[in-house]
Amino acid sequence: MIQKSRMWKYFIEATVEIIQEEGIDQVTIRKVADRAGYNSSTIYNYFKDLSHLTFFASMTLMKEYTNELASYIELGDTPLDKYTLAWECFCKYSFSQPEIFHTIFIMDLGAQPESLLEEYYDIYPSDLINIPESIKPILLQRSVFKRGESMLNSAVQNGLINKNQAEDINEMTNLVWQGMLTTVLYNRTNYDSDEALRMTMKYIKKIIINETEKPVSFGQNK
Repeated sequence: MIQKSRMWKYFIEATVEIIQEEGIDQVTIRKVADRAGYNSSTIYNYFKDLSHLTFFASMTLMKEYTNELASYIELGDTPLDKYTLAWECFCKYSFSQPEIFHTIFIMDLGAQPESLLEEYYDIYPSDLINIPESIKPILLQRSVFKRGESMLNSAVQNGLINKNQAEDINEMTNLVWQGMLTTVLYNRTNYDSDEALRMTMKYIKKIIINETEKPVSFGQNK
């Protein structure tokens, strides 16, 4: 495990450097191997393919989001408030780092992508040290839909919404976010990250209000 951890970190750190200097679309196995000081075949002893390597490197670039998520959620009084604030934090970082969030949450990683998250936190357990226990199960879900589902279950249990409402809210908010991320990622709009955040939260709030038929309080971007 110690050997695996050391080798992983060599290759992941090399990948992060390439992402920061050239962009995620410029990462290749050869470039990573050259920068880490190993041959390309060695990488395949630790990573199944390039997508897994870029996934793990992207995870290290998402730490600011995971560190701030708890402080956002704590501002909410009800489960619906907390759900909305979680989206606000997620949108803030995903629209400022669209390639990173696309790699982690949307890109095809093959079978059992959740196992990749477990592997990552096995190698980087310190990333979870300051994370509240209530947040950890959310962070171990790669699916944005499942993350939302777990948060909305609390709203159902507290009688704020029923199961059908929770399913509708979760599906619609996910579609709004995916649509905006795709729009930002492929430069199909003039929105900067702040405007993308504002517009997405506007529609997420409308969805929740329309589904619950009553206003709920919402965080920082009112």
